[in-house]
Amino acid sequence: MEQFDTALIGGGPVGYIAAIRCAQLGKKTALIENRDLGGTCLNRGCIPTKALLHTAELYSEIKNHGKDMGLLAEGIGFDYAALAARKDAVISRLRRGIEALVKGRKITLIRGSAAFSGPRTLRVSGTEPETALNGGEITIEAANIIIASGSEPASIPVPGADLPVVLNSDAVLSLTRAPESAVIIGGGVIGIEFATLLNSLGKKVTIIEMLPQILNGMDQSICEGMTKILTRRGVEIHTAAKLLEIAQGSGTKTGAICAYEEGGAKKEASGEIVIMAVGRRPVSKTLNLAAAGIAENRGFITVDERLATNVPGIYAIGDVTGKVQLAHVASAQGLVAAAAIAAGADVHKAPKMDYGIIPACVYTSPEIAAVGKTETQVKEAGLPYKTGIFPAAGNGRSLIMNSTEGFVKIITHAETGEILGAHIMASRATDLIGEIALAMKAEATVEELADTIHAHPTVNEMIMEAAHDVEGLCCHKV
Repeated sequence: MEQFDTALIGGGPVGYIAAIRCAQLGKKTALIENRDLGGTCLNRGCIPTKALLHTAELYSEIKNHGKDMGLLAEGIGFDYAALAARKDAVISRLRRGIEALVKGRKITLIRGSAAFSGPRTLRVSGTEPETALNGGEITIEAANIIIASGSEPASIPVPGADLPVVLNSDAVLSLTRAPESAVIIGGGVIGIEFATLLNSLGKKVTIIEMLPQILNGMDQSICEGMTKILTRRGVEIHTAAKLLEIAQGSGTKTGAICAYEEGGAKKEASGEIVIMAVGRRPVSKTLNLAAAGIAENRGFITVDERLATNVPGIYAIGDVTGKVQLAHVASAQGLVAAAAIAAGADVHKAPKMDYGIIPACVYTSPEIAAVGKTETQVKEAGLPYKTGIFPAAGNGRSLIMNSTEGFVKIITHAETGEILGAHIMASRATDLIGEIALAMKAEATVEELADTIHAHPTVNEMIMEAAHDVEGLCCHKV
């Protein structure tokens, strides 16, 4: 039996980061992964979707606005197989980088599926011959074990959900041909990003969302703004709509017919494919948690503020904890868990996980990013507040880039100037949000944000302008 200080189950963005940090802190570390390093984020999520969305945005921009900007491109088209190949190349390059990082830290990489056989032991099956530990099944022992098994696409129990034309996010990202039309079940982040991708490529898209609005949970201004933009671009959106059944269509162009109820009436939407984008569920059933006595709730592993489970020496991080299913949150959890392990008996001195300031990003066109509280949440908390808003149409850099839809909205405490939240819908919003997240972490006031000199012409001048607008002192807004 091979022994380690720390063993990690899962080599996604949380698992490999935690493994590297444990190794940096002097722990003999094993990393167990039954698929590719990088997990869902790199191989079947964040990276592939953004690679496809970037190309689709370029295509749409040149096709629809190129002439206005002096770009004459006759008969412009796209080769989806080539798009997919480039996406795979990006994934492969990043995956090789992770493998090099793991190897460079002398972490033992074990390729196989892990399951608990006790509170300190793991049985790993299906290991490949070229790994450091060989054989069809091995057992390892570790003083500390970190579960980073992640999540997988969820579905809903309706008739026809198992038809071949119904694809989850993994299957969509494996396509080498773009469908001519799609019905997307779910108007959350995953569904809206797929809608943006296909719409940018000129395909017919219908969204069926059970909740009253798309991107539910984001600031109302974002939900309403993106609904208007997508609708104007031809996306058909049905909210407060309940999916009833999916039936096989009569041909290739109508691969499926989705029956749904909206406003008390039964309706239908058809598409070549149906994309099931209704969230994700934890990957924990195969871990044999009971053998170690690990507490869980509907598959999500229960953890404390330092990611420790109810069993001493066992931690869980990432999507499997059910906290916030974002790759950057998972990576932060991994660092906290590694610090707790390194602290040992002095664990009370180790940092705790803080979920108060977490940026969230949606890679639509324009992009969406948010951090902190929404205006609705501030109202419900009974806090005195002010808002500052600056439109993208008033920003020179946005106008140059032909991206004038959107805004920056900052919410502050009316008495202290504390930044309570920010919501951005604009070009490069996903890059801009970091400035406000840092300001909130450093407990900077909106006045300090407004007084910070921002370079011109840049998109992030919008943050300064919105900060000035909180007090009604924005010079570029009437």
